[in-house]
Amino acid sequence: MPLAPEFSAFDPNNLTRGQFTYFPVVPGRAEFAVRVRQALIDACPRVVAIELPACFEAPLRHALRRLPELSVILCTASEDDEDAVYSPIEPTDPFVEAARTAAEIGAQLLLIEPDSLTRLHVAGLYPDPCAIGHIGLAKYIETHRLFPPPPTPGIEQQASAIAWKLQGADPLAPTFVVLSLNLLDAVLDAMEQPQPEPPTNRLAVRLLNPHPDCLAEITSEMPFLIERYNQWRESIPPSEFPDRPRLQYDLLKEAEQAYQAITGDKIVHWQRRGLARYTRNLAQTAGDLVAGLYDLTVAARSIVDDNFAWEVWQTANRYAPQRDGTDIDTVKLSAEEVFLNTRKLRIRRRLPRPKQLTRPVHLKPRKTEKRPGEWAEQLDGNAICSYPPEDIVLEDYGRFLKQKAKSILSEERSRVEPFSTSLHDGIDIRETIRHWHENKIYVRQMQRTSGDVGAVLIIFDEDSENRCGYLTTWLGEHQNESDMAFYSTNPFDRLVGPGIGRAEYGGLLMTLPPRRMFDVWHDPDYDFAETKPERLLLAAMDYAVDRYVVYVAARPPRSVFRSIAAHLGRKIVYIPLGQLSPSKLKKIRVVHVLDGYDKRDIAKEYLW
Repeated sequence: MPLAPEFSAFDPNNLTRGQFTYFPVVPGRAEFAVRVRQALIDACPRVVAIELPACFEAPLRHALRRLPELSVILCTASEDDEDAVYSPIEPTDPFVEAARTAAEIGAQLLLIEPDSLTRLHVAGLYPDPCAIGHIGLAKYIETHRLFPPPPTPGIEQQASAIAWKLQGADPLAPTFVVLSLNLLDAVLDAMEQPQPEPPTNRLAVRLLNPHPDCLAEITSEMPFLIERYNQWRESIPPSEFPDRPRLQYDLLKEAEQAYQAITGDKIVHWQRRGLARYTRNLAQTAGDLVAGLYDLTVAARSIVDDNFAWEVWQTANRYAPQRDGTDIDTVKLSAEEVFLNTRKLRIRRRLPRPKQLTRPVHLKPRKTEKRPGEWAEQLDGNAICSYPPEDIVLEDYGRFLKQKAKSILSEERSRVEPFSTSLHDGIDIRETIRHWHENKIYVRQMQRTSGDVGAVLIIFDEDSENRCGYLTTWLGEHQNESDMAFYSTNPFDRLVGPGIGRAEYGGLLMTLPPRRMFDVWHDPDYDFAETKPERLLLAAMDYAVDRYVVYVAARPPRSVFRSIAAHLGRKIVYIPLGQLSPSKLKKIRVVHVLDGYDKRDIAKEYLW
């Protein structure tokens, strides 16, 4: 019986014993389901033996007929036993795929796992199956067999029962055996000698329909991936199944679109980069190559917010074929009922509650135009000004950034040393634990920074697409208000009141003392700049009275600006945009431009 081309490259004599050809898999992983299907179609055996209990045969065949709808097999010791085991039937499970393909090629199905009221398959540790796409299936199996994980209880007993079932099979029929990778060598050894009949258990089994809302909790693969697997399986002509990173990229892309539609916020490039880096670190912590759904949701909540984490989870849980009303009973299960070890994640969606949206009885509705273009007719263009309450919020945030920059500088200049005569600025707990074996206490000495912050830049968007074409410089009106230069969307393209425009900052520069800044955007001294953020940075170093210039952006400025700053006696303090509160940044990014000082008296009636 020939093997699949990819599989035959790995020492077929070691995995073909008489009429048996063994195909080891990792339970519940789509990478193995794809390869099991290809191997069975190429081999066309007469018998396909899979590692599932014999009592599952009738409900399994019913579950296969229900696909692509998912099913759950309930296994109990008696009809009214509360100690039940739920076993989801997933298309991406290699054992389910083997049974499904066996029916398609007309092979006999043989279930070889003993009947017992335990979880399916002996628990084991496996390398991340995503490695198969890089090193191949044969190398993956070979490496696992050369460096097997520590044996777990029950492997020898399980292998003996499986070997007994195989030894009683048709000795002349070519048999394709699909079993767990951690059982492979134990089964091969047990097949070398006759095995005793294992004890039998009478179990009651039922087939149930899982509720669509609980699929992501109870399936080994996320429903989003299972749906893509079904599409791949039905594709004509056959296509290549996409790798897991590509599927996760598609998942995050769809979640991002839903997030933007509901909240109005956009995921920017630095957040995507942070998601990629954070999920990579979470995967490495768990010993995997690619993060799972739980880690994806944690990263979405940490890098963006809870609303985005919710959209990621909901998108991953979406499975169109599943219904909540079928010919069999529908149950809503939790992860604790299916898996032994689970993790919980609490997501708090920050959306307005219905009671907050209820309009008070005496509240007047927001004013609107009596006719289209009415507010635009009131623009005279003689003067523009800001809205003072927004200025206060922005100035407060500028002071916060100055303090943060000074703390960063102080941290860079701090010195850690073993405790001798003085505690200095306190005990450094991290360094003390790191050198615990030395039996020493480490203390931290903070060095003072000379100079102050002279200018603050916040770059929300580098505007490579030239979306923010409104370029303005305006002066502070009193000693506590900064001079400011900014670029934004055109505020008068979106009027919210008579002579009141609403825009979003692309980037802004603030510097004190006020009333010193000329028109930054037409100053020939800054024509060296290639982008709008670079022009603002040159102006910041030019107008800053004090030494330090705070630069908040998704990425640091070009290295040439460090040299320019040193030549001017300035130093750029870079703060990544991702380190700041997204909700606070969203609040200060909105700017209202008033067409004249007289609009300040009526602005509060139109702004929100």
